[in-house]
Amino acid sequence: MIPAINIPFDELISFLASSPSAEELVAYRPPEELQARMSELLEKNRQDSLSIEEQTELDEFLRMNRFMSHLQTKAKYQLKSS
Repeated sequence: MIPAINIPFDELISFLASSPSAEELVAYRPPEELQARMSELLEKNRQDSLSIEEQTELDEFLRMNRFMSHLQTKAKYQLKSS
């Protein structure tokens, strides 16, 4: 079984490996199950009830989110410039 911590990066790597266009980068949204898991972790974080493993998983989700936000910003800029 793939550890939960690797799932967001596996999804992201698969998407990026498909050589998405700038439009596809801008439109990218993580699958609903990943969004639901992140919401769950954020709620547990607000309640101060995350386990160490869940904190690590949340940190990885947030890292992935920041990375994609930077890519999407660059892609939006590229689209406006062309």
